[in-house]
Amino acid sequence: MSLRAFVGGIAMAAGTVACVCSVKAADLPLARAPAAVQPVAYAPPVYNWSGFYVGGHIGSGFADSSWSDPFGGATNTFNKDGFLGGAQVGVNAQFNWLVLGLEGDFSYTGIKGSGTDSIGDAINTNTQWTSTATGRVGAAFDRLLVYGKAGLAVARDQSSLTDTFGVTSNAGALTRTGWTAGAGLEYGLNEHWSARLEYDYLGFGNQALNFTTPNIGAVTSNASLNVQEVKAGINYRF
Repeated sequence: MSLRAFVGGIAMAAGTVACVCSVKAADLPLARAPAAVQPVAYAPPVYNWSGFYVGGHIGSGFADSSWSDPFGGATNTFNKDGFLGGAQVGVNAQFNWLVLGLEGDFSYTGIKGSGTDSIGDAINTNTQWTSTATGRVGAAFDRLLVYGKAGLAVARDQSSLTDTFGVTSNAGALTRTGWTAGAGLEYGLNEHWSARLEYDYLGFGNQALNFTTPNIGAVTSNASLNVQEVKAGINYRF
């Protein structure tokens, strides 16, 4: 066998092997692509309402007073309103969605009104401030807190009577005690600050008011007081 024939045989054999390998490789199944990795969802932390807080508020107050007429015996009712502003302090404890708390607030007010009795005497009253001490129960929806509150209410009330001759008698400032109930919404702005909107009803019983003028002498009137407050405020929680 010549050298040329020997080399040609080797080349033919190599080609045949390559062809067979190529056919077998084509018959193999395609490799599966790796499974897609699901992205990890980021769960932001649930807002925490627990802690001690202080804040301030402004709003409006609406009140009605019922006076027993010292001469005719009838009851005269008149309304009064005005602005208010003050501060609050409290503490919350959160248990899952349930938020329990205690709060005290104080509001300077300018809630004023006037009326007349059966003989034309002018009656004036001014609620100078209100204060409450309450328990709170709320439901937390992450940053939103929906709550109700109830407890003790105190108010400072100044009343006067001006007779038909223009002489004024002051009954003096009275400190009234009663009860309060209300509800509100609070929204967490960030870790420490939150904003709120609240409605409160303050109920006070009757209290005797004594007036004396040279023209009508000494008279006594029983007067009740009920106050409604709408307040917008902001809190800082430590």
